[in-house]
Amino acid sequence: MLRETLSREDLLQAALDHETVTTVDIKKVIIPKAMGAGKHLHPCPVVGYIVSGKVLFQVEGEEKKILKPGEAFYEPKNKTILHFDNASTEEPLVFIAFYLKEAREELIKMLD
Repeated sequence: MLRETLSREDLLQAALDHETVTTVDIKKVIIPKAMGAGKHLHPCPVVGYIVSGKVLFQVEGEEKKILKPGEAFYEPKNKTILHFDNASTEEPLVFIAFYLKEAREELIKMLD
């Protein structure tokens, strides 16, 4: 008889650099096919994972990368996100975002 065991897989480790987190807002976000989130930043650190679809992701100063279902991401506080774009022309992108807020910080600030 085979016995199943609990397993844990490392997805992401993000250093928060002495942030104080008082609230975690968890959002399910859906971006329609071939749509981008636009250039933005977050006044709080954001971590999350891709549920379905694929995203073209780029933090300013870093390389572009494609994230697929099950992969995690980190958007540092007050750092420009150049791309968080649905990389599919056929299906929506679905992801879960954890906004690690201090007090009443906003979730997102859109940039020109």
